[in-house]
Amino acid sequence: MHADLIIVGAGMVGSTLALALKDSGLNIIVVDRSPLAVTSFSAEQPFEPRVSALSIASQRILERVQAWPGIVQRRASPYSEMHVWDGSGTGKIDFSASSVHAKVLGHIVENKVVQDALLEQLHKSEITLLAHSTVEQLRHSSNGWLMLLNDGREIRSPLVIAADGANSAIRSLTGCATREWDYLHHAIVTSVRCEQAHQRTAWQRFTDEGPLALLPLQHQDGKNWCSIVWSVPKEQAEKIMALDDAAFCAALGQASEQRLGAILHADARYAIPLRQRHAKRYVEPGLALIGDAAHSIHPLAGQGVNLGFLDAAVLAEVLLHALSRGENIASERVLSRFERRRMPENLAMMAAMESFQHLFQADALAVRWLRNSGLKIVDNLSQAKTLFVRQALGLGNNLPDLAKP
Repeated sequence: MHADLIIVGAGMVGSTLALALKDSGLNIIVVDRSPLAVTSFSAEQPFEPRVSALSIASQRILERVQAWPGIVQRRASPYSEMHVWDGSGTGKIDFSASSVHAKVLGHIVENKVVQDALLEQLHKSEITLLAHSTVEQLRHSSNGWLMLLNDGREIRSPLVIAADGANSAIRSLTGCATREWDYLHHAIVTSVRCEQAHQRTAWQRFTDEGPLALLPLQHQDGKNWCSIVWSVPKEQAEKIMALDDAAFCAALGQASEQRLGAILHADARYAIPLRQRHAKRYVEPGLALIGDAAHSIHPLAGQGVNLGFLDAAVLAEVLLHALSRGENIASERVLSRFERRRMPENLAMMAAMESFQHLFQADALAVRWLRNSGLKIVDNLSQAKTLFVRQALGLGNNLPDLAKP
């Protein structure tokens, strides 16, 4: 088999890149270990535990690749307010979409919902999909890449895109170096029903152990559902995971300061180890890393997948522009344009999240006083809050065309 471009990984980011390039005239092959089948959806089925807080920029990208209608038809939960407070003090800050004349700050959407909507569009396209496939070997020569799959098939292509997640096989097989460290924390994720309405607000409490987020979910029966992301040290996570449902709900209610009343019910819960990674380079001749294969960050503000969508949109823009000029899209000269645009943006977001993480886990009395005072000061600075909201919405500068209004 031969392709102009192989995308390894049909997750949210890889699928978005494929769809952004579907009318380019390129022969594209997408390789993924999953069945690549769209699952049936019922509004009555339980929420998937893993969700993303999709920014307005991500929404625009998904609209441009025609996946957004499929998302909305399934289940998407808009939120227009964000309330953040320090559990060890009195500092707090509120953000509102109305401050930038927007209707919403974003949407909380189950990852599976986004994935299925993207898969629907992939199946309608001319893109070749290879399901149940893993890459066993990858060799590079002057003629490009030779990829050997688990079923014995071989694919040749001048350009390979690694979109296969934080534990990227392609990154490993090609020897791409990373900087990484373990947070020594786990994120406990599940869906819960609360006593009080979430008011289309994302609630986030910072504790000495780690942040706790209650993200609003839209349920057909009108009950008060939230998705939670509760970051705690590994030992504490093990204790929390060992609790029975009633004890877990009680512990979560206490950790959230009963902000939404008692926790009445919790779905099955999962503990996910938190580790930060960043590839030292995103590209080399004939290769590019995007999404979690290039960078994974703390889920503090739910920005990880939004960075990935912007990666996909920028890389598609770079490749399409190079094609229009008759350039070799597999050349490092072309691919470096993608790296120059995305690496500074991703590093800046990662640095900001790292600073927040350290600030809110600091035990020193002076630092606690500083963060409480800082939250109070910023809460009264409308311009600073507006800037933050614009960044969260994905309304910054240098947006790719797919993310622009």
